[in-house]
Amino acid sequence: MLSELDLSQKIKKKEYEEIMADLRIKLGELQREAKLLNIPIMLVFEGWGASGKGTLINELILPLDPRGFNVYTTNYLNQDEMMRPFLWRFWVKTPAKGRIAIFEKSWYRRTLVERIDNDIEGNEIKSTFEDINSFERQLSDDGNIIMKFFIHISKEKQKERFLELESNPSTAWRVTKDDWKHHEQYEKYIKITEEMIEKTDKDYAPWTIIEGNDRKFAEVKVFTSIILNLENAINAAKEKAEAPSTSSILQNNTQCNGDNLVKSSILRNIDLSVSISKEEYKEKLKKYQNKMRVIEHELYTRRIPVVIVYEGWDAAGKGGNIKRITENLDPRGYQVVPIAAPNVVEKSHHYLWRFWNEFPKAGHITIFDRSWYGRVLVERVEGFCSYEEWNRAYKEINEMEEQFINFGAVVIKFWLQIDKDEQLARFNERMNTPEKQWKITDEDWRNREKWERYEDAANDMLIKTSTTRAPWTIIESNSKMYSRIKALKTVIDAIEKKI
Repeated sequence: MLSELDLSQKIKKKEYEEIMADLRIKLGELQREAKLLNIPIMLVFEGWGASGKGTLINELILPLDPRGFNVYTTNYLNQDEMMRPFLWRFWVKTPAKGRIAIFEKSWYRRTLVERIDNDIEGNEIKSTFEDINSFERQLSDDGNIIMKFFIHISKEKQKERFLELESNPSTAWRVTKDDWKHHEQYEKYIKITEEMIEKTDKDYAPWTIIEGNDRKFAEVKVFTSIILNLENAINAAKEKAEAPSTSSILQNNTQCNGDNLVKSSILRNIDLSVSISKEEYKEKLKKYQNKMRVIEHELYTRRIPVVIVYEGWDAAGKGGNIKRITENLDPRGYQVVPIAAPNVVEKSHHYLWRFWNEFPKAGHITIFDRSWYGRVLVERVEGFCSYEEWNRAYKEINEMEEQFINFGAVVIKFWLQIDKDEQLARFNERMNTPEKQWKITDEDWRNREKWERYEDAANDMLIKTSTTRAPWTIIESNSKMYSRIKALKTVIDAIEKKI
């Protein structure tokens, strides 16, 4: 494919200047429109060394408002990045609504330079392509416009540009031994680049090959492609805004005749009568907490990250549970992340963005007091997202957790189950105890009135996101002592299995 491209295409200087004058004006206009419509844009530039990626980006940003974009250059992993899944450093750089993120080299470095330098093959490269496709699809589904460019030049042109750069003392530093090494591997790069494009050229994130031997031709093609894609995206956004929409809440509440008879249920079959004595509780609590302290050190030594997720009914005992798990740990080795309604910044990104930001470094523990499952629980029930958004979230969540596990993380997920009578008793206790009144809010009472709807959502969540590698553990929590011991033992067992 690449070897058959016509790299001799050129544009004369006068024609180039006339065309580019109009294209620059148009691009600036489209940036302003995209901002008004809250469209996030991602531009990816890959290509050969000395193919002109940096020059193209410099020309591209000249007509843009500098307050509306960020440019990121991707090089070798730093120590912080090495301690997290490879897509982490890109998730945290995804643009907010109305902004542009430009990547000079990107997540595709893993399928190109790192693949050759580190001999990444087989299942590892296969899973890399799968992770990239899911990453781009999730962002596209959330409204991101993703455009990917591969700047192609001939081997002869690359050599010519390397020599030109080396001949000038002020630019000689830009050509390294690795550059010349990769130049010698040109034919090998051709093969893996073609595979990369084949595996990741999707309608939601297409590749555009840019013939880069002539810089003026390359620039015109890049500008033209971006403008056409943005015009289409902006027109689609306007049409969508003008079209009548079905209420998300109506969609969430709609039921078919007989729906109650055929619903799948897990939570109704849980035996909530289980309990332990106070003496057994004290004995096991001391034993397991001491064991957790030893395990924490082992995790750090082996560089294993741990993600613990707590979901469950209001007043089910998540806080007390978390306290018993962390009570004997070194606070430098863990963090607890309480999740509330997203703030303005978080709302301007993909809903998973804020959780990727909190992924623990290798060797550390992060405990989420509520989590990304809010999308298929409270956001579903309360109509804070559309039917399409929460329905596709099951797959998105499973993919994210799979990537965590592929990196080497232990993922532990708890649903704390209590019955409606127990919840009422705990609500009343909080209301009648001055030092606990802060724990009960009007929202808790409102949520209680929607118990059946939340139970349906929780059952769907448990069925659709309990995977072989990241299963849910349901904790019978009418007895707080039993609940705490079961959670501690589950965490210990999961980590010891990994170790």
